[in-house]
Amino acid sequence: MVLKYKSRKRLSLLVLIFGVPLYIVAAVSLVAIFDRPPFWVEVLVYVILGVIWTFPLKFVFKGIGQSDPNVSSEDS
Repeated sequence: MVLKYKSRKRLSLLVLIFGVPLYIVAAVSLVAIFDRPPFWVEVLVYVILGVIWTFPLKFVFKGIGQSDPNVSSEDS
């Protein structure tokens, strides 16, 4: 599935505004199930979960910070 630049930009904004906060709540809830594990275990879980969410969404965020590659410089 190939998304246009504008669609990826909108999707990335939605993920950052709604998806990441929901993921944070889910991660905190997951750790809370274990009745406050030791500090180092808790940090390790948060670091692992903080990295894991990026892999499935890598295609959405790739190249978003650059200008639209489909617009030529003569059009502006």
